[in-house]
Amino acid sequence: MLALLRTLGIPMVLVAGSLVLAGCDQQRLAELQEGVSTEADVRARLGVPSRVWSEEDGSSTLEYNRQPEGHANYMIALDAHGTMVQLRQVLVPANFAQVQPGVEMLAVRRLLGQPARKVTYELTHETDWDWKWLDGPARAMVFTATFGPDGRVRRSGSREDVPSAQ
Repeated sequence: MLALLRTLGIPMVLVAGSLVLAGCDQQRLAELQEGVSTEADVRARLGVPSRVWSEEDGSSTLEYNRQPEGHANYMIALDAHGTMVQLRQVLVPANFAQVQPGVEMLAVRRLLGQPARKVTYELTHETDWDWKWLDGPARAMVFTATFGPDGRVRRSGSREDVPSAQ
């Protein structure tokens, strides 16, 4: 392993590791079928969700966070009987477009899942939430939502995820 680190460098080993994990996720996700799989099937393949969002009608959404190592967050909707009705990877441009000024922090959290990073800036009284995502098969990006002291989005946008020099 040490030889691999010396040859490829830490960033490449981390990328390779995240691809292996993503491959495992893809295999497990492919085993799930909307309208057929149950909550027990989902938990057997993906483990304990990072959060469960409950609805008044008895339905729920299981959140599977793959941040900060991965580039995905999954929301799996279950009907009131515990049958999977929808499986979505939520870190996509269509969802980012919904993160507009004025949207509440909890609504963003529910839309995109747990962020990879949260940073509070004391002087500006702002908080940035970052999510890692992929634009196409290999372009690593970061989507940032900036919240004001009222807990509402002030601005948001994506940028390329450039590894910092060490």
